[in-house]
Amino acid sequence: MALRGWERAVFPSWPIDQTVDRLFDRMMASAIHANSGRRIPFIWFWPDGYSSCATMTHDVETVVGRDFCGTLMDLDDAFGIKASFQLIPEVRYEVSDEFLRTLRDRGFEINVHDFNHDGDLFLDREEFLRRVARINDYVRKFRSVGYRSGVLYRNLDWYEYFDCSYDMSVPNVGHLDPQRGGCCTTKPYFIGKILEIPVVATQDYTLFHILRQYSMDLWEHQIELILQQNGLISFIVHPDYLLEERARDVYTCLLARLSQLREQSKTWIPLPRQLNDWWRSRNDMRLIREENTWQIQGPDAHRAA
Repeated sequence: MALRGWERAVFPSWPIDQTVDRLFDRMMASAIHANSGRRIPFIWFWPDGYSSCATMTHDVETVVGRDFCGTLMDLDDAFGIKASFQLIPEVRYEVSDEFLRTLRDRGFEINVHDFNHDGDLFLDREEFLRRVARINDYVRKFRSVGYRSGVLYRNLDWYEYFDCSYDMSVPNVGHLDPQRGGCCTTKPYFIGKILEIPVVATQDYTLFHILRQYSMDLWEHQIELILQQNGLISFIVHPDYLLEERARDVYTCLLARLSQLREQSKTWIPLPRQLNDWWRSRNDMRLIREENTWQIQGPDAHRAA
């Protein structure tokens, strides 16, 4: 009932909204036109000449999902793709030091996922401040850099209280999420001190259990739209929803597609923390004119174009 009529929503546009990206294109085109058609340099979005970026994340929501993480890591490793695991620190399941160590030793990233995933984090400011203090404690305990809210609930005005470097709670287009809206870009951006790495592709839960599609068709369509804008293809895939063989088959096809993009289209597939490091370095870079050429100065400038 809550989602009824979602397909009639005009804005943000489904299945990918790139309004901000197109505004950037128009701004650059206008600047070139105003500059008599001469080229205008800018620092390219991705490092090492990559044409696009993709990142994989896994939100662990239940005990069953937690216990499936080992199998999921095996599947990711089969395609050479590392991911971040977002763990709920309280109530849902135990997060043991051994479990954290296993994830870390295998080269996967660990982030904090909400507090107890009851959907009430942003309901009351006083309660939020109490919970966010505990969340920040878990950020330090898990040695996390990033954070994601449960169910992608968010209040961007309160983000200043998080002690994390990046967040992954804002969808590109949220027609099928409990909280509607969207950021309308396929690029990371800053919310104050925090880098927002948006959730761009449709979540697996939405694909399998709301749209009832067990195929790559929607993900493939979104990938193609994002590649046209040299954007970020970010995914949430839950171990909890991969227990069915047909769901695992679709996810395996997704991993194969991303691996193919890495080989054929020079798609960069970092961990979210690596993406965060790059985007912050890029933000600190500057273009310097030296005689008849432009030079990039700043951290990691040798990776920039």
